[in-house]
Amino acid sequence: MVAMAGIVASALLSSMEIRPFSMKENDEGHDEKMQWFADAKVGIFIHWGIYAVNGIDESWSFYNEYLSHEDYLKQLDGFTAAKYHPEKWAKLIRESGARYAVITAKHHDGFALWDTRYGDLNIHKTPANRDLIAPFVSALRKEKLKVGLYFSLPDWSYEDYPNFTRTKKRYSNDSLRWQRFLEYYQGQLKELSEKFRPDLFWFDGDWEFSPQKWQATKVREFLLKDNPGVIINSRLGGHGDYATPEQGVPVVRPKDKYWELCMTMNNSWGYQGNDKDYKTPNQIIRIFADCLSMGGNLLLDIGPKADGTIPDEQVAILKELGRWTKKHKEAIYGTRAGLPPGHFYGPSTLSADGKTLYLFITQKPVHPLVIKGLKNQVNRIRIVGDGTKLSHKVVGKMYWSSVPGLLYIDVPVEKCDPQVTVIALQLKGRIDLYREDGQVIESN
Repeated sequence: MVAMAGIVASALLSSMEIRPFSMKENDEGHDEKMQWFADAKVGIFIHWGIYAVNGIDESWSFYNEYLSHEDYLKQLDGFTAAKYHPEKWAKLIRESGARYAVITAKHHDGFALWDTRYGDLNIHKTPANRDLIAPFVSALRKEKLKVGLYFSLPDWSYEDYPNFTRTKKRYSNDSLRWQRFLEYYQGQLKELSEKFRPDLFWFDGDWEFSPQKWQATKVREFLLKDNPGVIINSRLGGHGDYATPEQGVPVVRPKDKYWELCMTMNNSWGYQGNDKDYKTPNQIIRIFADCLSMGGNLLLDIGPKADGTIPDEQVAILKELGRWTKKHKEAIYGTRAGLPPGHFYGPSTLSADGKTLYLFITQKPVHPLVIKGLKNQVNRIRIVGDGTKLSHKVVGKMYWSSVPGLLYIDVPVEKCDPQVTVIALQLKGRIDLYREDGQVIESN
């Protein structure tokens, strides 16, 4: 991930060329291909690699010279995966309410978690000594979850990569070495595509070179040729299908039709035992509700330990998220972005047919909720997952005006969910909102 710390990383970012993200919305069948992603709403990100041995930053710890590359690679000896049970991982991911998962097949350090024939830095250099991606892919599919593979374009350990090599000798304008690197990384991608046929490729690190130098067009074309239904994220130099804001929750709805917020549970992507600064389930669920309200997904990260166990704190968060998503599934999966700002003080979603409005109540209501500008008649209001019917009242509707009145809804505190309560408004017809600036008396 772009979880960069230190002066070197800051300088790198400040010098980055900012390229606009161009989604392939005009590709034939693009919306059909993206439908499962748009409906899924929540996925689990998994950062797992040798960095879990010492609990340090993935890749960046040696790039930013917090330790030597040699010392970083010594972690190979401690990566055992001795307690790795991919079936248990997949069941926990399913229990969390996630509909897809993305695992780091290879991070910027170049360490490959699968049985690759390209390069020599892979799982066979560790005591694990077996392909760790293949059984996880099988376990996900058994649980009917979509499969995503994270792949770093840069490889800071590969001898023919220019920006950081094992010998720390940098080079530029060496076309033969760069060509060898292109063949290496594209060979790994073809291997992943042909062996696992993932539903999604999650690229990272494209900021280091231009799309042309990465041969992004070529990469997209051969991935789609091998697997026409595969979805690609935005970090292939603008040759992807959806945007990927990171860590920071968007304040306004992103311009991209499809998008996904990737976010850590604490402050670390991979396992760091000293990082106990976990977000609470309530905070995560409220962030998730914000994503839903703006038509996006949440990709929530976990960082397993080197032995393959998932930290207890992370398991507890996933289980509580799962309790909440199971209870409120009708307001989550397959929904669309909710009310524009100004109509309701909180997140909301809409059913696919536009006839049910879901309101997410993030705090215990002291007074009735209020909705402004709703022109529809409300047939019924109920608490999702409970069924309790709620009373409501329209205030301020003038018979001579087209401006709707204010809709007030009473929500009993004792009926509220411990995290976030959701109520459903069943409307007469598709939602119809008043979006003008008011009206004066013309006749009375």
